Amino acid sequence: MSKTVLTIDDSKAVRDMVMFTLEPEGYAVIAAENGQDGLDKLRANRPNLVITDLNMPIMNGLDFISNARADPAGTGIPIVMLTTESAPDMKAKGKEAGATGWINKPFDADKLVAVTRKLLG
Repeated sequence: MSKTVLTIDDSKAVRDMVMFTLEPEGYAVIAAENGQDGLDKLRANRPNLVITDLNMPIMNGLDFISNARADPAGTGIPIVMLTTESAPDMKAKGKEAGATGWINKPFDADKLVAVTRKLLG
């Protein structure tokens, strides 16, 4: 059975790029357009990995992570931030909220695959 990745980003282009990068590697990808949508899909699908943007409407990435970590559905699931934000204080806030890792946009497809494999085996 393939591992499932939930990608959360308000940009359809980024969601599509994550899908186009990970699906050929054998991962099933579920897409959400904001943190609230992502939280709903996390609860419904129990993915093996979450890749989330930081700046999104309705619920941003930090609030998503905090909510996911407080929810039994989010227990033990690695969460990687995929964002244009690279300030050290924002990375610290992400780690404090419960982020497992951080990848900057625009992302390198090989790096995304490598991180996914490292976290999911």
